[in-house]
Amino acid sequence: MTTTPHPICNTEYDFTLLLDEGISDVNQSVEDALFEAGCDDATISVRFGRVFLNFSRSAQSFRHAIISAICNVRDAKIGASVFRVDACDLVTQAEIARRMDRTRQLVNLYISGARGPGSFPPPACNIADGQPLWFWCEVAQWLWQNSLIKEEVLQRAQEVTVINNLLEFEYQKQLTPELTRQISEALSLCGCET
Repeated sequence: MTTTPHPICNTEYDFTLLLDEGISDVNQSVEDALFEAGCDDATISVRFGRVFLNFSRSAQSFRHAIISAICNVRDAKIGASVFRVDACDLVTQAEIARRMDRTRQLVNLYISGARGPGSFPPPACNIADGQPLWFWCEVAQWLWQNSLIKEEVLQRAQEVTVINNLLEFEYQKQLTPELTRQISEALSLCGCET
């Protein structure tokens, strides 16, 4: 008896891609190129001089949806590339509370260690200013480890962080290639004996 493999079920994912400054306005030829390259599931908009694409894409995973959309934009050859996935990596205490559907007061208790298991991730920046910001990916890891969010939320946070970091590195290599090369080489030598 032979069995047929189960088909991979696709799910609809909503996300937004921001384009770099290669284009600041959208005309019919840009729309056509994006549509023909596979971005027929995106709505194109411009705000504050930045072109962005709101996708509602069917794929086997969140990661596949985003990566396929980035590849489609690159295939369109419109003179702009994807700058980043529009998801804020730095979050305030209020944003942490909103993302986990809890109160700011409860999040403050987690941060201070007055509730929960302790060891809440330290802020990433703005510590001296009294308005600290946390990396969402680090906070999501802590929340998941303590059964406060679903694994899917953690996985999405990790995927967006890695994708955005790689896109940012590509952007910097285009913007300041020599400086990026010098710093990359210097960092690769850190800790090595000369």
